[in-house]
Amino acid sequence: MSAGKLKVARELTLGFAGIILLGGILLSFPISSRSGVPTPFLNALFTATSATCVTGLVVYDTWSQFSFFGQLVILLLIQCGGLGFMAFALGFSFLIRKRIGLHERSVLTEAMGTGRLGGIVRMMKRILIGTAIFEGTGAVLLGIRFVPEYGPALGTWYAIFHSVSAFCNAGFDILGVSAAGSSLAKYVNDPLVLVTICSLILIGGIGFIVWNDIVDNHFRYKKLKLHTKVALSATLLATIVSMALFLVSEHGAMFRGMGAGQSILDAFFLSVTPRTAGFSICDNQQLTSTSKLLTMVLMALGASPGGTGGGMKTTTVVVALSCVWAQWHNHQDVNVGHFRLDDETQKKALSSIFIYSLMALGGVLVLCLQGFDPTRAMFECLSAIGTVGLSTGITPMLPVASKIVIILLMFFGRVGSLTALMAVTRTENGSGLRQPVGSIVVG
Repeated sequence: MSAGKLKVARELTLGFAGIILLGGILLSFPISSRSGVPTPFLNALFTATSATCVTGLVVYDTWSQFSFFGQLVILLLIQCGGLGFMAFALGFSFLIRKRIGLHERSVLTEAMGTGRLGGIVRMMKRILIGTAIFEGTGAVLLGIRFVPEYGPALGTWYAIFHSVSAFCNAGFDILGVSAAGSSLAKYVNDPLVLVTICSLILIGGIGFIVWNDIVDNHFRYKKLKLHTKVALSATLLATIVSMALFLVSEHGAMFRGMGAGQSILDAFFLSVTPRTAGFSICDNQQLTSTSKLLTMVLMALGASPGGTGGGMKTTTVVVALSCVWAQWHNHQDVNVGHFRLDDETQKKALSSIFIYSLMALGGVLVLCLQGFDPTRAMFECLSAIGTVGLSTGITPMLPVASKIVIILLMFFGRVGSLTALMAVTRTENGSGLRQPVGSIVVG
C-alpha cells in the first residue's frame, strides 16, 4: 500500500477522532445540559461519537438531557459526520474563495471513495448544494406537521433537526418532549412524517457517488456506471424483500388489526430505518424473533458507499456474493452484470466483510462477559458498527467497558474498518520482491 494512501487514511481517522473529542468536551459543559449539571465525560463522549458517526445510540434521551445548546452541538456533529469533515472544510474554503490543493483533493477522493481525483471538487459542490436542497425540503415537509403541534419556534427547530438527522442517517430525535425515548412512535400512523423520514434516509444513504453519476447522465439509467446500477438495484431489492418479510412476520403481532395501507407503511419504515438510520416506531424488544433477526441482517447490510450511512455496504455485499457465486459455479472470473471485477475489488470486499464481522463478534463477546444476553448484545453491537442506532434498551445500562467497546465500534463503523486499520499500518518498503508461491488446502 502506498505511503500517500496511508497518510490520507491517518488524516481521516484522526480528523474524525478530533471532532468527536471536541464534541465530547462541549457536551460535558453545564451549558449543554438541560439541568445545568455537567454531563459525565464518558457519557458525553459516547453521545458525541454516536452523533459524529451518525449512529443514534444514546445513554440519555436527547431532549430530556440536553439544552438547546447541547442539541445544536449534536446537530452540528451529525451534519459534519454525515457529510464528512472534509466536506465541511471544503464548504468553508468555497466561502473564503480559497484554492483547493492537490492534497485536499486526495483526501476528498479517499473520503468519498471515488477512486479518482478528476471532478472531485465539482462533485463536492453538488453534494453541498444537494444536501441543502434535500434537508431544506425535508424540514418544510416535517414543519407542516410539527409547527402546528409545537408552535412556530419549537416546530421549526424540530423539523430542521429531524430532517438533518434523517438525511445523515443518524437516528437522533428530540421528540422526548412527548415521552422519553419514544422516537417516532407517536407518528406510527402518519404518512407525511414516516414517508418524509424514509425518503431522506434513502436519499442520504444511496451514496454521493450515485448522486453524481445520475446528474452527469441526466437520469438515463442505461448510461449509468456499474456501481450506480448495483447500488440502486441492491437498495431497491433489499427494501422490497424486507418489506414483504416484515409484513409476514408481524402480521399476527405489531400489524394485528391494522389495515393494509397502514401495515405497508409501517413495513416500509421498518425495512428502511435499519439501513442505517435508527429511528423507531415501536419498542424493538416487542418485535417477533424473525423481525429482530431481519433487522440485524439489514443493520449489517447497511447503505451504499460514499453516502451518509454505514454497515458493510450494499455494493460490498454484492461483490462478496458474486465471488461466492463464481466459486460455486467454477467460473474463472467474478462477474457482475456484463463486467468482470478486478482482483483488488474482490480482496477489498472480502477483507472488509471479514474485519467488520470480527469486530462485531469481539464486541458481542465483551458485552456477554459483562452479563448481557447474547441476542441483545449482538443487536447492540451490529447497531453500533453499522452506525444504525436501534437498540433493545440496554444502551443506558452499559457499564464502562461496554460503553468503550460500543464507542470504538461506532467509530470503526463510520470511518471504515479498512481505513482505520490503514491508519496504523506501516508503509511497505516497495522493494518489488515477491515470495515464492505456496500451497494451502482449503475446504
